[in-house]
Amino acid sequence: MFFPSAFLIVLFVTLTLIYQESISVLFESIQDFIAAKFGWLYVISVNIILIFCIYLAFSRFKNIRLGGPDCKPEFSTWAWLSMLFNAGIGLVLMFYSVAEPILHFSNPPYGEAGTIEAAQSALNISYLHWGMHGWAIYALMGLSIGFFCYNRGLPLGVRWVLYPLLGERLRGPIGHFIDVTAVVATMFGLATTLGLGIQHINSGLHYLFGIAENTNIQVLLIAIITVCATVSVVSGLHKGIQILSKIASGMAIVLILFMLAVGPTLFILESTVQSTGYYLQNLISTASWMEMYEGTNWMASWTVFYWAWWFAWAPFVGLFIARISKGRTIQELIVGVVLAPTVVNIGWISIFGSTAFHIELFGQGGITEAVNENITTALFSLLEHFPLSFFSILFVVIAGIIFFVTSSDSGSLVIDFITSGGREKTDVWLRIFWALAEGVVAATLVFGGGLIALQTGSLVTGLPVCVLMLVLCYSILKALREYQVDSESKVE
Repeated sequence: MFFPSAFLIVLFVTLTLIYQESISVLFESIQDFIAAKFGWLYVISVNIILIFCIYLAFSRFKNIRLGGPDCKPEFSTWAWLSMLFNAGIGLVLMFYSVAEPILHFSNPPYGEAGTIEAAQSALNISYLHWGMHGWAIYALMGLSIGFFCYNRGLPLGVRWVLYPLLGERLRGPIGHFIDVTAVVATMFGLATTLGLGIQHINSGLHYLFGIAENTNIQVLLIAIITVCATVSVVSGLHKGIQILSKIASGMAIVLILFMLAVGPTLFILESTVQSTGYYLQNLISTASWMEMYEGTNWMASWTVFYWAWWFAWAPFVGLFIARISKGRTIQELIVGVVLAPTVVNIGWISIFGSTAFHIELFGQGGITEAVNENITTALFSLLEHFPLSFFSILFVVIAGIIFFVTSSDSGSLVIDFITSGGREKTDVWLRIFWALAEGVVAATLVFGGGLIALQTGSLVTGLPVCVLMLVLCYSILKALREYQVDSESKVE
């Protein structure tokens, strides 16, 4: 897996740099075609997967434990939740918790912009994009990989989720193709996220210290983060990744408490209660809305884009969740992966989004203009309205860097697992190679251009993963039934 994966990554990056405009047009055309023709498939798939996960969490299989009935969790609940949250979301939510609600508020898919109704709708849509549906995708993939590895004795890899259907044929070209695709998609997703996210960090440093916003600074920041991520991934799960994930999660809690303390507390609390109730009450209609009678193309840019993103990241995050969830029951895994991050995400978006709405509706405004001018400054523009803004923005920048390091080293570890044939104890040089490769790819694309093109290209993998996961529902159900029959036979 190592050599074909490395070759394809180098080839795609080289072609993207040389034929940047052509590649960008090609990927965007494919993505637009997928959104136009298969948007309905994304929408119905995420709903099927969420319903299927809820069924598994409360079915007769709920007490099946990854690793067998006597296996104990390797990590504490706090460490486990911190690691899965950081790998699955990381820095992205921190900045988009202000930007996305404001963008929906100023340009809603329906209704009048800039109104109280638009604010409520904006939070509802943001909750959908960051809520249970996306995390159910991660949970199903993580559960399936973990079950086939720790309960059926197969290597730790994406290909083996289809073992009940394809059997030993997965040890051949079909399996190699699945794993190489997972490696390439993971590398591209992480590299583009690192490259684009660096722009947020650069904006924060510009806000604080007047540091220029340019490619040279961003490449330098990528180099620093890559070095930190390399040290962390070499340290392994129990030291570097676990410790940094706990620190990042702790800093996120501090930011939440800070905003509750200095912001419009009563408005935030009332908005959270009302918007959460509205989200739950309208969950079915919101999750199945296809703008059929509006005559607009809003879905392709937002909801369908998000579902493609969740699916494209499912192999990476799912495999990482599988690795850290050994010893958890099916019910613990699904509830932990689906419910806990959703509650955190809703709380985070509500607190920062509601604060931004309060400034826009009842305060001096300016957040919408700042977001439309430069989306990377959304959170910083918000914090400027409150006391201790210098220190709060500095805190956000530091937290963002830590979030980035944890996402980067988690991804490097996953790629290492796959390219090592599913072995969990891998050579240190392989971990170093993939951690450095991720930084080099990101820096190259930042310096030479092509980040957006490669991001769009990585999202194209969302469609085959979507189809794979629909098949996976049948595969894991078949495997769980056989496992339970075998377990009952042994007891008799």
